[in-house]
Amino acid sequence: MQRSRMIRARLSQWLSLLACVLTVISLKAEGASVGITYLQDAVAKGAVCLDGSPPAYHFDNGSGAGVDNWIVHIEGGGWCRDVETCLSRKKTDLGSSNLMIKQFGFSGFLGSKQKTNPDFYDWNRIKVRYCDGSSLTGDAVDPANNLFFRGHLIFEAIVADLLGKGMNKAKNAILSGCSAGGLAAILNCDRFRDLLPPTTKVKCLSDAGFFIHAKDVAGGQNIEDFYSQVATLHGSVKNLPASCTSRMGTRPELCFFPQYVVQTMKTPIFFVNSPYDSWQIKNILAPSSADKSKAWKNCKLDLTKCTPEQLKVIEDFRRTFLDALNKAGVLNSPTKGLFLDSCYAHCQIGKQITWSSDTSPVVGNTKIAKAFGDWYYDRNPLRLVDCPYPCNPTCPKVDFEPGPDV
Repeated sequence: MQRSRMIRARLSQWLSLLACVLTVISLKAEGASVGITYLQDAVAKGAVCLDGSPPAYHFDNGSGAGVDNWIVHIEGGGWCRDVETCLSRKKTDLGSSNLMIKQFGFSGFLGSKQKTNPDFYDWNRIKVRYCDGSSLTGDAVDPANNLFFRGHLIFEAIVADLLGKGMNKAKNAILSGCSAGGLAAILNCDRFRDLLPPTTKVKCLSDAGFFIHAKDVAGGQNIEDFYSQVATLHGSVKNLPASCTSRMGTRPELCFFPQYVVQTMKTPIFFVNSPYDSWQIKNILAPSSADKSKAWKNCKLDLTKCTPEQLKVIEDFRRTFLDALNKAGVLNSPTKGLFLDSCYAHCQIGKQITWSSDTSPVVGNTKIAKAFGDWYYDRNPLRLVDCPYPCNPTCPKVDFEPGPDV
């Protein structure tokens, strides 16, 4: 009898895993394959990847009623803070367009099927490849190491190119991004608004980009030090929003943190995030440098393996996250929207499985796609905040996009 129950339990686990795998495969198949575009002309203007190669993007044309509507979505991929990490990065597709795949599957927010992306499927949809390592803020060169920190120029070159391809007639436009790209969408949101015609309805969307200014489990400032090094190396400070840097006194580099930038933003913006963001738990709260004994190793991989004491620390992190959102004005501003679920996840809009599938996370009986669509079209000014972990049974069991460690 005992053995029979064990066999049935094991079979059930395997069937659940198989169902999950098949769901992921089928959802991936929904993504249209979109070819790459290289901006060769941008090289002469200094708008280049870390290795000096041209910037690139993937462009799926709009159609019908969406032909004058535009989504510019920035890829994620972390940052490089010193010469050593930037030299390593330029040998990958996150530092060189020469190493990027030529075709990219569009899904989720960039999907082209009306059923699964009803509000945006027929828009012009662009995925900007991320190859500068500074969330598109840098403007410096290191000739001794042949490194180019030109993120700011890349952003302006790509927007200029798209304006020449019809975005100058846009009725609606959205700047979005995931992770480091979600941070780039925040830092460049008002600039994007200024580069488009005044008649265009412009809003921004940040997915897993609200990185908070918080201490780690050892009481250190790992993420503050990290961002300061990124800003210094890339020469980012002069390109961070002046509405923020002008208020930060001798610490303008702190404007890498969204909680200080969002306070004075003019352009409407929507945040999709989790206060239990898996990248932030792993790298802001419990980075390896603050966890010498590796006490957090198993917990960071799976929250169900955390001790009661660790879960209390994580819940404190959630409160710090909510406090940062509140002080930034996100929780009560009429121009800011929010979908804050309690999933242990990082980046949720780029995959159909979390954007608007049958198994997508739900907050307030609403999936991410509907929440953002309702907010963008002013159907409902949503600010959805989930209950504490582990209250939400609709959260996926797997973190589909863990992101690189810092």
